[in-house]
Amino acid sequence: MTQKTKSILVGLAGLLAGAALTVNLSAIADRDAETALPVEELRAFTDVFARIKNDYVEPVEDKKLITEAINGMLTGLDPHSTYLDVEAFKDLQVGTQGEFGGLGIEVGMEDGFVKVISPIEDTPAFKAGVKPGDLIVKLDDTPVKGMTLNDAVKRMRGKPGTSIRLTIVRKSMTKPLVLTLTRAVIKIRSVKSTLVDPGYGYVRVTQFQEHTGELLAEALNDLYKDNKAPLKGLILDLRNDPGGLLNGAVAVTAAFVKPDSLVVYTEGRSEDAKMRLTASREHYLRPMQSDYLKNLPEGLKTVPMVVLVNSGSASASEIVAGALQDHKRAVVMGTRTFGKGSVQTILPIGNGTAIKLTTARYYTPNGRSIQAKGIEPDIVVEDPAMPESENGFGIREADLDKHLVNPVGEEPTPMVKPDEVIKAPPADKPDKNGEDKKPMTLEPGEIVSKNDYQVNQALNLLKGLQILQGR
Repeated sequence: MTQKTKSILVGLAGLLAGAALTVNLSAIADRDAETALPVEELRAFTDVFARIKNDYVEPVEDKKLITEAINGMLTGLDPHSTYLDVEAFKDLQVGTQGEFGGLGIEVGMEDGFVKVISPIEDTPAFKAGVKPGDLIVKLDDTPVKGMTLNDAVKRMRGKPGTSIRLTIVRKSMTKPLVLTLTRAVIKIRSVKSTLVDPGYGYVRVTQFQEHTGELLAEALNDLYKDNKAPLKGLILDLRNDPGGLLNGAVAVTAAFVKPDSLVVYTEGRSEDAKMRLTASREHYLRPMQSDYLKNLPEGLKTVPMVVLVNSGSASASEIVAGALQDHKRAVVMGTRTFGKGSVQTILPIGNGTAIKLTTARYYTPNGRSIQAKGIEPDIVVEDPAMPESENGFGIREADLDKHLVNPVGEEPTPMVKPDEVIKAPPADKPDKNGEDKKPMTLEPGEIVSKNDYQVNQALNLLKGLQILQGR
């Protein structure tokens, strides 16, 4: 079987954005061969091409005109289809390895500006305080308006140790925010884990990379070893996870559901775009790779679970949350996810370049399309780190220009009533005990903050379930 993966957007660090990517290194199949060419439109194109060549104020190379025409065709379709030049194509391939250079942000375009989808943990952007939904309007002294996404990404990349100044517009601020970031070689370990309480494990997946499944298996085995007994509950944290490789999402889901359970399926115009991926080794392992999920503790198929999500959870992370929710394997908690339910296929077109083309929509096991809707949590728990006016309303797929519509309508259908929303205590006010709420900061060596409100709510739920099971 041809291995396929999915992605959200190429980040500033040359990483997969985004969310899930389908890689297909075969040539485009011969289809619609008998479709007549649009002669009048092609004539108009050649006329414009000739006018630019003859009359533009400065000479323009043919290569530049053709490249810009290809880029324009793709970016005019949807937010995720794009042209990848030699550098961008290499960065995309390197990004799946979990090592890349830059700032560490997944981005998209909105109204001509670069919009932050999510900063990656432990990167210059994350440490500087860049947030989902930020609009980058200037790079050093150069306005972003008028640039393509690839142009902006190229400007933000650079030699590690060099600096760039970002001018950011944020909804909650009245004045632009200016941040100076130092570029770095970014190496991200996509899975982190710890025991948050005796018997209760916590696993954080920051993005889905080539080795995410193996790292997850290692983390789960370590949790059981450290706990010295079967786990009573497990928290899977997918907040601000922008997605990545599809086989990584299948592997993570397969660790917790019955073998051969359906994880995700895709529907597109071509037969090649129609897939059904299950929790079976051929759908998450590379050829000749040993099955790293084979020897996981059997209790992982039944241990009570909570999956944490928010508006920064996109693509592959939505596949995992949706599959575990549909199989009634976990309680999904947090706020509504990003809503990227489309498949991008990478098609090389020669000379080291490629196009990233949206070719299908993906669906959860129960047939739900996530596109522009996202995953609705079973229990809505707000994030106290977000301003009250923005809680649960961060940037999502439906906010992006030219996004694909959901085939069954894109207006979100809440799965909870307003009185079932767990309101976060205001970040700047004392809690119910009259004590000032501590900031959600990590101590040296910590994986998750002891003051993480959503994690603590998940832990309380798991402990409640344990009490009920005991009775």
